[in-house]
Amino acid sequence: MAIAHPDITHNLDTKMSLTLVNEPIPLVTDANGVVRVSKTRVTLDTIVTAFLEGATAEEIVEQYPSLQLSDVYSIIGYYLRHKAEVDTYLLERQHRATEVRQEAERRFSPEGIRDRLLARRDRELGQNTI
Repeated sequence: MAIAHPDITHNLDTKMSLTLVNEPIPLVTDANGVVRVSKTRVTLDTIVTAFLEGATAEEIVEQYPSLQLSDVYSIIGYYLRHKAEVDTYLLERQHRATEVRQEAERRFSPEGIRDRLLARRDRELGQNTI
């Protein structure tokens, strides 16, 4: 039979209280529809991607000093509780990024860019020697 420590047992009848507070998830949606960590420029994509690649909350905070450790833990918890919705959001963001990249490449073809840059440099160097 275990003997309880006297300092612990004499207070067992005392009611203990802990005020539980519902704190908002530290995420905001900016004017462009991008979800970011409140008061930072770090995106939800960044946090979730780092987490999925095996980074701990502490490592994420080390990588992004503008973040608070408690916020990163809250965001990871939010992701784990709302995985389907967050994954859908991230997939939509990836599709949009691909569309934007393809449009930029169509409008500003990277083909021959090296030659164009070298030609421009040569023209500028030629003008500077006159």
